Amino acid sequence: MSQEGYDRIAAEIEHLKTVGRQEASRAIAEAREKGDLSENAEYHAAKDAQGMLEMKINELDKKMMNVRIIDENLIDTSIVSILTNVRIKNHKINKELIYKIVSEAEADIKLNKISLNSPIGSGLLGKVVGDKVSIKTPAGEMILEVMEITH
Repeated sequence: MSQEGYDRIAAEIEHLKTVGRQEASRAIAEAREKGDLSENAEYHAAKDAQGMLEMKINELDKKMMNVRIIDENLIDTSIVSILTNVRIKNHKINKELIYKIVSEAEADIKLNKISLNSPIGSGLLGKVVGDKVSIKTPAGEMILEVMEITH
């Protein structure tokens, strides 16, 4: 994982543990003040939201347990690997795109960061400039050519 990705997830965990937990406690306390808990839908909804919050915190904590931060400047750009930027040509639509191959935790298609476990990410891993690869995606088969690999 990149340092940027690690810092983003660490900040999210901290926010959930502080602000998120305070908001959940406040919602439960407000609902509790409204009377009979057995028939109080707001109370049950607040407790469910608290459970979902704790589940998300646990999920993110688990992701962070096995993280190894990689210095992007030390990555070999002769081959597609995690944390490389890959300029590809999609021969099906005759268009060039640039994707950054990242861990699942950092993936964000809006920022052109795709998971190494996604069909495109896993299909590109290990390829070199000039390689063409056929990748099956939910949208159909794509023919991609690696044009450039950078940091």
